[in-house]
Amino acid sequence: MTPREIISELDRYIVGQNDAKRAVAIALRNRWRRQQVPSPMREEITPKNILMIGPTGVGKTEIARRLARLANAPFIKVEATKFTEVGYVGRDVETIIRDLVDTSIKMIREEHLARVQTRAEKMAEDRLLDILIPHPVNANGPVASSGNNGTSSDSREKMRHKLRLGELDNRQVEIEVDQAPTHMPAMQVFSNQGNEGMDLQDMLGSIMGKQKQSKRMNVADAMKVIQQQEADRLIDQEAIKDEAIKRAENDGIVFLDEMDKITHRGGTGGDVSREGVQRDLLPLVEGTTVSTRYGHLKTDHILFIASGAFHLAKPSDLIPELQGRFPIRVNLTALGEDEFRRILVEPESSLTRQYAALLKAENVTISYSDDGIAEMARIAVLVNAKTENIGARRLHTLLERVLEDISFNASERDGESVEVNAAFVRSQLDEISADEDLSRYIL
Repeated sequence: MTPREIISELDRYIVGQNDAKRAVAIALRNRWRRQQVPSPMREEITPKNILMIGPTGVGKTEIARRLARLANAPFIKVEATKFTEVGYVGRDVETIIRDLVDTSIKMIREEHLARVQTRAEKMAEDRLLDILIPHPVNANGPVASSGNNGTSSDSREKMRHKLRLGELDNRQVEIEVDQAPTHMPAMQVFSNQGNEGMDLQDMLGSIMGKQKQSKRMNVADAMKVIQQQEADRLIDQEAIKDEAIKRAENDGIVFLDEMDKITHRGGTGGDVSREGVQRDLLPLVEGTTVSTRYGHLKTDHILFIASGAFHLAKPSDLIPELQGRFPIRVNLTALGEDEFRRILVEPESSLTRQYAALLKAENVTISYSDDGIAEMARIAVLVNAKTENIGARRLHTLLERVLEDISFNASERDGESVEVNAAFVRSQLDEISADEDLSRYIL
């Protein structure tokens, strides 16, 4: 996708913040450009990491998350405050990369399973038909040749047709399923490489093999279990590991939130490990090799997107080495009444559409008038100004409050239509929004 197409896609879900969208669109396009550059120059081109600066609830995380979906890239969001300097109690920063690899493994595995889905379904059907129509055998064991193979084949195809139509779904069959050993204690073995550990059951299971157990279930459930078993046999686990490592290395996106909280100015109290966390993060961002349970992974070409409100601190309060690793700085602006109004109606999965869809399940039709939308946007700005400014997240609280009575009584209002207009919104919110102490707790 070109940068213009990327921004167009982001516009479907996120209102405003054009500077941030441009920055991430260029960063994503540069990944494709790097793949077109021949070696050894390709290895020398590193991603230009991005630092997003802006208050909470303006779309920083959502931009990064949507970008990862567009790129079909492994993505992980972590809070920088979760980690502490080596030597202190807390998580090791290298778990960021290990979690990214786990995400990549899951993504690649799902892709491989999708490729073999049709074959797995056919093989599962055949296994179920073998159970439903046992082959006749003679005393010595092989299938008896009785000369009526045509009739047998016809019966099998008739049974296959019934199976596909769901006519046999409630018939009981007995199949073998994998069972994790229940007598084994839940223990974990930790290696000397950070907090990377292996579950004792996983380790012994890989040595001894998975135990099988006969289980009785209906045909519909058995079809799902057997299909999963056949799909697992068809995919190459080693190929998945190799591809997952490669995709995490070249396409991975790490979103580091709350970066301002690990500066001396941004934090509160006497935690001496804040600068230590920055120094521990530095090798990951600069480029290093991290050991994971699936193999070694280089972080040189992972895109790091950091974000923070930076109310008390400034980006210059980060250690100089880390500042230099985030050359692209974008400011995200606080949201006003017009942006709130657009957020309520423009995105494809806007909050108003979500609530309308939920209540449609109860056969209650919700519609929103323009003045109703405008009134909710006005009250959101008012409450954000009087209490803590939490940006667009305030709209979740407001809408929940506005539609609380309808949601509670929806099962008794079958077939009704409700219009959410300005008068309706004020009737639900005026008393609360006018009382500052009350709105602090409720809105």
